[in-house]
Amino acid sequence: MSANKGKRVLITGAAGFLGSHLCDRFIKEGYDVVGMDNLITGDLANIQHLFKLKEFEFYHHDVSKFVFVPGKLDYILHFASPASPIDYLKIPIQTLKVGSLGTHNLLGLAKAKNARILVASTSEVYGDPTVHPQTEEYWGNVNPVGPRGVYDEAKRFQEAITMAYHTYHGLETRIVRIFNTYGPRMRLNDGRVLPAFIGQALRGEDLTVFGDGSQTRSFCYVDDLVEGIYRLLLSNYAHPVNIGNPSEITMCEFGEEILKLTGSSVKMVFKPLPQDDPKQRQPDISKAREILGWEPKVSRAEGLKRTYEYFKSLPPEELTKSAHRFS
Repeated sequence: MSANKGKRVLITGAAGFLGSHLCDRFIKEGYDVVGMDNLITGDLANIQHLFKLKEFEFYHHDVSKFVFVPGKLDYILHFASPASPIDYLKIPIQTLKVGSLGTHNLLGLAKAKNARILVASTSEVYGDPTVHPQTEEYWGNVNPVGPRGVYDEAKRFQEAITMAYHTYHGLETRIVRIFNTYGPRMRLNDGRVLPAFIGQALRGEDLTVFGDGSQTRSFCYVDDLVEGIYRLLLSNYAHPVNIGNPSEITMCEFGEEILKLTGSSVKMVFKPLPQDDPKQRQPDISKAREILGWEPKVSRAEGLKRTYEYFKSLPPEELTKSAHRFS
């Protein structure tokens, strides 16, 4: 019998890319999982395989409104939020509300249930960084009134109110700062660089590179990220922790990797860099290594292969849904 038998976890954003993988992991570990999502960007297809399980239940609900879950909760993981620029630029108010009102509601629920809560923050709290690589002590370089401010500042407020509940109420809180993550169940048309590049290659379109392609990202495979989140939740560390892969690559180099992977003969075309787009993104994961004993295991070559196979398996109509790419 699992040591976690009878333990119950609420995962918000459960039908999203990361939320659905977290549901899988916690069920595998023997937990009863309550998934919650308003499906504004999530997709029930990501969790349809879970509905037949007695260990899983689902609430179609917007956490920006009052959240009620009957029965006990041991843990809450707050992953409800639009996470790609194409989403949060389209629904800026909802993005701000889920980071502020939604986080407040879930912190209140955690307090009422005497549950430990982990909130999903992001490397975007660092903005367009002037420190490289980014450590947790760096306060960031964020434009609060720029187009990306709706997401960046929602996450910065989320961290602040979470820490306030920890210090004022003694609530058990954890904060994960997530860097670029990829893998199966990403939306092909969500505007992020990896699905955008693969989608364009599969459709025979030129790859859209913004700026001169010298800006960098660091990509972490989803299984590695979930392992880091799981370890952080069960740790005794209340301050933010970077979880990501420190293997940094320029967008031009990444485009070449995608072309090689897909065998596509298209070329890269260059467009102006969007406002406040970060020029560099690389996590310092010293804390994760030291406190959690965690570091990524899946190489980018292996992770991209798995992700490409997933995208190739999608119905043809999914490929035709193109998207403007921002980040």
